[in-house]
Amino acid sequence: MAPDLSIVIPAYNEADRITITLQRTMDYLAMQAVTAEVLVISDGSADATMAVVGRMPTADNVRMQALHYAPNRGKGYAVRYGMLRATGRVLMFMDADYAVPIESMQPGLALIEGGADIAMASRALAQSVVNQRQNLPRELSARAYNLIQRLYLGLAFPDTQCGFKLFQRAAAQDLFARQRLHSVIFDAEILWLAGQRGYRIAEFPVRWSHVENSRIQYDSIKKLFFVWQELFRIRRLHRR
Repeated sequence: MAPDLSIVIPAYNEADRITITLQRTMDYLAMQAVTAEVLVISDGSADATMAVVGRMPTADNVRMQALHYAPNRGKGYAVRYGMLRATGRVLMFMDADYAVPIESMQPGLALIEGGADIAMASRALAQSVVNQRQNLPRELSARAYNLIQRLYLGLAFPDTQCGFKLFQRAAAQDLFARQRLHSVIFDAEILWLAGQRGYRIAEFPVRWSHVENSRIQYDSIKKLFFVWQELFRIRRLHRR
């Protein structure tokens, strides 16, 4: 029987910190009246990520699976890979660094149950709690990105990049099958496609903490330029 909830966690060399994420996720789900699956997608990891996941204890109502491919393809590819293989009634993805705690999914689930096709966590909402902010250059680049995103794609959401989103199964299967970007900018592509296809999108507040040693770094002009290139590819990729 298909589970009520699927959680996809993209992971690239996360052996040093994914244990706490999986433990807290499993402990929380074990106390909920749901059946769930957790899919860890090893995006070309060269460390012990797969072994760490394989040693994790599970609960009666939760099954866990690690899927691996090589070489590394990017966060967007990893999320798409997992979402298209997930079997739950509601599909969700979250980051491996546990910047957003698993219990934050409850208002998102309520929005899905209330008729939203997509429920996206937003650090920009007044009710959200940001325990530790990113450094100033990253915050400024994020503001510039959001402005261009709004002007170019018409996305009015102030925070599209928070890695914590839930989907009705049918919407997820449709949107991720159409996704073309493999990079971190896939969130904007998915939300733009959702708007084009008339899906209902809702936002909910979260408690978020900045986690050091991010696997995705914007520490050079070349990498920042790549982000802008990816953003401006979205419309072109879907003209056909």
